[in-house]
Amino acid sequence: MIKLTPGKYRGLQKISTSQGTITALALDHRQNLRRSLNPNDPSQASDADLTRFKMEVTAALADQATAVLLDPEYSAAQALAAGLIPKQVGLVVALESTGYTGDPDARGAQILPGWSVEKAKRMGADAIKLLVYYHPKSPTAAEVEAFVRQVAAQCQQYDLALMLEPLSYSLDRRLTKLPAEEKHDVVVETARRLTTSGADILKAEFPLDMLSNPNETEWIAACAEISSASAIPWILLSAAIEFDAFLHQVKAACQAGASGIAVGRAVWQEAVKMDGAARLEFLRSTGRDRLARLTALCTESGRSITDYYRVDVVSDWYKSY
Repeated sequence: MIKLTPGKYRGLQKISTSQGTITALALDHRQNLRRSLNPNDPSQASDADLTRFKMEVTAALADQATAVLLDPEYSAAQALAAGLIPKQVGLVVALESTGYTGDPDARGAQILPGWSVEKAKRMGADAIKLLVYYHPKSPTAAEVEAFVRQVAAQCQQYDLALMLEPLSYSLDRRLTKLPAEEKHDVVVETARRLTTSGADILKAEFPLDMLSNPNETEWIAACAEISSASAIPWILLSAAIEFDAFLHQVKAACQAGASGIAVGRAVWQEAVKMDGAARLEFLRSTGRDRLARLTALCTESGRSITDYYRVDVVSDWYKSY
């Protein structure tokens, strides 16, 4: 088992169930949400529009999750100020700037200007989320690995749990996504490489293409490869797929050793196209039902994060803390 410091351990407790599984409601979307709110002209979706949508979703769904994942620009402090995060629900705040630096086939990452691990700790976050675009064979792979280690060191300094979200991409800029076979290899190898960098939770992509491979036995086997490769607990991200498809993915992932999920658009994406009362009705009925089903599934089938972590307390521990 991995020895954790008290602050990190407490943070992981706050974002998980008493059984040690995680259902994080993801609402840290920025530019892609802006595009969804106004596909014809994203620039016409104002900052206030983004905040309003995030607050409506948080108000309707947060109490069905173990944690909410918010961004510092449009939602984290706003949700706290509005009293929308229940006391029993943890707060995970994104650290990175939206998008990526560099070229499409050699991507880098950066912290949101003006934001920091220290500030997230001061505002009361239970964990930090860091998204990086990563391909093991990219010219920027070593740079991204060093960046993750740097952020992990800052989280260690402030005793704040780190949720790492690596997203794969193609090294062929003509392709918008990885071919299915390559994605499997990249997702598993990414888990192997990046989970020894100081992160506490891995937020991983589903390793297979469900459309090209409908074999659920192979889904479980592929997810088990992530479990074997990862040195830390991992949770499955939803990647904007439809709810029913994500539910099948979650079943396979938890059966193979995942500790839960971070789910956003698979739960609430239809609400983006709705207005007013229709949006609220959808969130309060369909949205809540979906999230409750996912939480129950993860609680029943997910692997507890306590299988990985412990806190050792010695006499006078506080003197050297």
